[in-house]
Amino acid sequence: MKLLIADDSAFMRTILKNLVEKSKWAGSTIIEANDGEEAIAKYQAEKPDLVLLDIVMPGKDGIAVLKEIGLAAPSVVIVSSMGQDSIIDEAKTLGAKDYIVKPFDARLVVDSLNKLFPVTADANAAPAA
Repeated sequence: MKLLIADDSAFMRTILKNLVEKSKWAGSTIIEANDGEEAIAKYQAEKPDLVLLDIVMPGKDGIAVLKEIGLAAPSVVIVSSMGQDSIIDEAKTLGAKDYIVKPFDARLVVDSLNKLFPVTADANAAPAA
């Protein structure tokens, strides 16, 4: 599996990366972006299976990123401190499959990944379309 983590906080990217590396997706290719522009560029270049996306980032925010990639992306999960219902609804309308509010319990992220990518014989294989 190929995963893009887009968050302006290096600390949060590390936390999310560690969660993935300690899960059944260990060995996945992890790509990082620290702002919305970089997230869009890396999404277009790498075509990841999953995007973990923050809303509050410099330049283009997560909503702007979703407007460009959301409906085309196989799976986008928002991981953000912005927990207002209107933002959550907009993100889901734009293609987000799940929305996790920071600070979060690590199990929420793993549970979201499990829903999107159920256990398979080869956890590193691309998800079924």
